[in-house]
Amino acid sequence: MNGLTPEKKAEIAKRFTEAIPHSKALGMELTRIGNGEAFIEMPYDERFIGDPRTGVIHGGAVSALLDTCCGASVMSHSRAPAITATIDLRIDYMRPATPGQKIRAHATCYRVTKSVAFVRAVAMDDDDDRPVATAAGTFTADHAPGRKSSEALS
Repeated sequence: MNGLTPEKKAEIAKRFTEAIPHSKALGMELTRIGNGEAFIEMPYDERFIGDPRTGVIHGGAVSALLDTCCGASVMSHSRAPAITATIDLRIDYMRPATPGQKIRAHATCYRVTKSVAFVRAVAMDDDDDRPVATAAGTFTADHAPGRKSSEALS
């Protein structure tokens, strides 16, 4: 995995993210990735409503979006390996997403040690001034040579 260009790492992260079954089922679309940042959108879908009275998307769908976006940001970071897994993810739900609006996530991997990557993320709907949720997490950044590469997805 050593020696991968930033572009190759971004491509691996994109293919990996698009191959995850729950990402496909939730309609997630990776819109931008690179240099430790990822942007993913999830369209509004009535199948994922958590409260039928209000039409608000279930928090689990928002959680999956943030987790996926955070992992992708780690995979694109220059100091992290091209594969990762969630160690811990804290999500603070700030308000319900507005029914009918897509939810956008932006994650930044801001620090990588020998074994752990640190990430922050935010989920927004059309109101850019009021987040739907924020997240802070840790992800694996193990450079062990025995780890399998997500390049197997090619």
